[in-house]
Amino acid sequence: MKIIYLHQYFNTPTMSGGTRSYEMAKRLVAAGHEVHMITSWVKETSQTDWFNEEIDGIKIHWFPNPYNNKMSFKQRLQAFLRFAYAAMQKVSIIPADIVFATSTPLTIAIPGVLGARKQKIPMIFEVRDLWPEVPIAMGILKKPYQIFLAKKLEKWAYKNSAHVVALSPGMKEGIIAIGYSETQVSVIPNSSDNALFEVDSEDFENFKARNPWLPKGNVIVYTGTFGMVNDVGVAVDLAKELKRHQSNISILLIGDGLEYDKVYQRAVDENVLDQTLYIRKQVPKTEIPYFLKYAAMASSFAIDLPAIQANSANKFFDALAASKPILINYGGWQKDIIDKNQCGIVAWKKPIKEIVDELEVFLNNKERYDQACKNAKNLALNEFSRDHLAKKLEAILINSMKDRGNYND
Repeated sequence: MKIIYLHQYFNTPTMSGGTRSYEMAKRLVAAGHEVHMITSWVKETSQTDWFNEEIDGIKIHWFPNPYNNKMSFKQRLQAFLRFAYAAMQKVSIIPADIVFATSTPLTIAIPGVLGARKQKIPMIFEVRDLWPEVPIAMGILKKPYQIFLAKKLEKWAYKNSAHVVALSPGMKEGIIAIGYSETQVSVIPNSSDNALFEVDSEDFENFKARNPWLPKGNVIVYTGTFGMVNDVGVAVDLAKELKRHQSNISILLIGDGLEYDKVYQRAVDENVLDQTLYIRKQVPKTEIPYFLKYAAMASSFAIDLPAIQANSANKFFDALAASKPILINYGGWQKDIIDKNQCGIVAWKKPIKEIVDELEVFLNNKERYDQACKNAKNLALNEFSRDHLAKKLEAILINSMKDRGNYND
């Protein structure tokens, strides 16, 4: 197959952020397919138009389009539409057999649908977030015309898709709820890159030597966005209680985003910074395995909204790959995974003091802790293995082409 893979915010492992599309595309290439990644270059560059690069066999087409998590909603929307227009033209001139478009943003459906329609080929749409449900629930989209247009775009994207891939069972339910056929929706969650998290002992020792600032004792690591939905500020509350307990547990936050400065300043004001709470800017994905190997536990935070509970956070599956238990403060399907498999702590709707008490008991119970580590890795190797789930995606692409009668084994 010749696949056009549309992802506005594609990252390689040398960049910070999720690498789902890179890992999936790399495996599609290894399976013998040709993959053209249509994406945006968000950092400063002298380039003024499309430029190309090939990484691990993936043919990447970069469009200069500045973007960061500190942009206003209006600035983000402008970036979304600017890329959608440019990508629509690009998709139309690359001969292909199928288009695979992954959100967010939902506007990625525009070049996906129109480009596929022009080439008379099927489009598969991947839903990474329940958009527009999340921004509506948060009050970001609140004007009636905004909500109307967003919902129209959502339905239009599904209607023009040969198949829809959802990243969680909750997302699948949301897609079906607006009228899309259940038989045309598959769940392929974010995945565990097990090979990436096999850290060499000598490299790990060198990592620790390069980072003498790393906190001692039991460290809970958060690696991800400091955004409005992420509720990273809860770490400050936990750190205050940990300090009051004179605990051997501390928290390390690694990332960036709209709330970074706010969280940092709160840590300073509450006198926990570099005591029970450490904060560092985002790092490339290739460094995450070292921080998680150093950690006693990983964490994933989110505000308490039903629409958010369907999220499929990369950090959750990275923790499993690193054989680390995970702390979450939200409900939903990931809570159910932790409860069923005993691979972490669910802090949902619990007071801060109760969470800290539970963490201290858990991290100081060697037998329970070691079993949780084993349970986490078992999930990573089986249910959430990237290799297994990439084959599932490949099968969906092939079957969608067979349905059109234009695929030969």
